[in-house]
Amino acid sequence: MTLTAPHIQTEIPGPKSKALFEQEQEKLAPGLQGFALSSGIAVERAQGSVIEDVDGNRFVDLIGGIGVNALGHGHPAYKEALHAQIEKSTVGSFTTAVRAQLVQEVASVAPKGVDRLQLYSSGAEAVESAFRLAKNATGHHEMVGFWGGFHGKTLGTLAVNGAGNAKTYGPIPPGHKLPYANCYRCPLKLEYPSCGIACADLAREQLKNSTAGSIAAVIVEPLQGTAGNVIPPPEFVQRAYELAKENDALFISDEMITGFGRTGRWFACERSGVTPDLITLGKAFASGFPVSGVLAKSEIAQAKPWSNPSGSSSSYGGNPLAAAAALASIRTLKAENVLENVRTVGATMLNELKTWKESLRWVGDVRGEGLFLAVELVADRKTKEPLAKKLCEEIFQEGLKRGLLAMSYTHCIRLQPALTIDAATALTGLGLLREAIAQVARRHNAA
Repeated sequence: MTLTAPHIQTEIPGPKSKALFEQEQEKLAPGLQGFALSSGIAVERAQGSVIEDVDGNRFVDLIGGIGVNALGHGHPAYKEALHAQIEKSTVGSFTTAVRAQLVQEVASVAPKGVDRLQLYSSGAEAVESAFRLAKNATGHHEMVGFWGGFHGKTLGTLAVNGAGNAKTYGPIPPGHKLPYANCYRCPLKLEYPSCGIACADLAREQLKNSTAGSIAAVIVEPLQGTAGNVIPPPEFVQRAYELAKENDALFISDEMITGFGRTGRWFACERSGVTPDLITLGKAFASGFPVSGVLAKSEIAQAKPWSNPSGSSSSYGGNPLAAAAALASIRTLKAENVLENVRTVGATMLNELKTWKESLRWVGDVRGEGLFLAVELVADRKTKEPLAKKLCEEIFQEGLKRGLLAMSYTHCIRLQPALTIDAATALTGLGLLREAIAQVARRHNAA
């Protein structure tokens, strides 16, 4: 049976979803992802870019697991690969055919020379490993990140996160957070391109006056996700790379969200013409199966003790099931020319979003590259004051009622659907989102 959306037949959440949600909440620790808590739905099945809950309601999925769901829900080639591997072996660190093939496939799409892969099970774990490798390779200990950046929730990643989640955790390792090129909200109140990427000059001066002279790595998201799908000028990433080299540090491109086709390129660092020393991988890497990785230049990967036996390994990393999932994902992206779909559908979505300013007062900015898109909602276009959180939460709930799942609960609406989404489904989802924004605006006399 082919699932189509939207289709709403009960209140949201429905009675069966409510019962399952309450059962889970009795013993589940707090801190689940916000959209899962706010929706309260329990999923029965999913297909492509459609999710059906246990009450029979169907939603267009523009969340995509926050960049995880590359192939869409239940892709036939993906299911077949996992079923086949379950019949063979599922755990262990021994060499398997699927892992041997996987490392070759990843190397075939990675930037030239960045082709030595180590595998893990979570994004933060991979970033932490990249930090350890950088320390071993350089003999330095300081890490550098950027305002708005998000690299995980572990102790080492907190040192370079610019997303504000380092607060209340007490002392963290040595790290610096520098200005990022968020052009819509330029910290220097300048405009691109006449600004000359002045934020990069400020970053250099800030680092020069704060470093202890022992910088191991500069880590950057080539396009920032958690900050609101921020798309900097390509020159900014080039300047970040130069900053690393000036300080004899490694340059890490964190491609958790942007890697494996999200922007219409295999990796977002390609848009800047920069070849990183290290690339951290995750999310779309295996289309939902928990596997992540660090790609490194060969000479850097030899650094010890990172390269010693068991020095950089993980008990779960690269197990046969994970390798099969990642291998199937990459091969399907290639075989079905999914990156072309990303570019085509992404352009269609962006063209539609650009029309919203004409009729929706709250839309301050729209931006996108491939299927990495954003709508920034503001209370006032001149001051760019972010739309109030409670209004954004209303928009999310209005979307749910219409059969839409989107990250519309903050003033920066991030749109990251499956890379396989078709134009018709994508535009249907955007139509529902537009209706939700307009309805809340009318309710508050802001239409």
